[in-house]
Amino acid sequence: MTPQPWTGPERRRVPRQTPAPRAPGLARSTILIVDDHPMLRRGLGALLAGEADLEVCAEAASALAALRVIAQAEPDLAIVDLGLDGSDGMDLIKTIRSRHPRVRMIVLSMHDEALYAERVLRAGAHGYVTKQQMGDTVLAAIRRVLAGERYMSAALGARFAERFIGGAATASDGPLAALTDRELSVFRLIGQGQTTRHIALTLHVSIKTIEAHREHIKHKLALDSGVALTRYATLWAGGGGTL
Repeated sequence: MTPQPWTGPERRRVPRQTPAPRAPGLARSTILIVDDHPMLRRGLGALLAGEADLEVCAEAASALAALRVIAQAEPDLAIVDLGLDGSDGMDLIKTIRSRHPRVRMIVLSMHDEALYAERVLRAGAHGYVTKQQMGDTVLAAIRRVLAGERYMSAALGARFAERFIGGAATASDGPLAALTDRELSVFRLIGQGQTTRHIALTLHVSIKTIEAHREHIKHKLALDSGVALTRYATLWAGGGGTL
């Protein structure tokens, strides 16, 4: 059955570019774009519109909308950002893996792959691409993942090999590698200037839970105060997810 485009509030914008003609007998793989930046969705949609074997079937700006879209459009692949407004991309990846195991996933993120790529692959994604690699790298990742493989950069592949051989974390992992996925999400949201209450709403947990996460993060990063935590997280976020 050919997936139908989502027609609700998150309806996709049809790219101005004329889609590449479909070769006789060639079935297009359908793709859902999940990102809260309209310009990114538009640019990625335009890129994919030029490919005869790929088709954007829908777009979504939030995790809730993405789950509605997937249930209706049944895409072959979802391209997901981690920093979704009002929700957490890592949680979305885990939910898609649980509810829709057939859907392949690629994370397209601004964050450093050294910190996030292994985490999203463990969570259920099949590839990780930074937004600085838009273009041929995205297309190569999409086709490899649709073919049943995983996509990672050569640098990340080397890190995995080093970890496999050494059997331990590498020196380049950095202090944030000690944080759990949830703690890293909290740290990222602190760096974006969100209050404890807002973070609790975003992650759908209690304020006390976020306060506990903050204490754990301070301990793991050897920070002596909430002010020091906020400063460190803000510097990290301002550096594009690196320090």
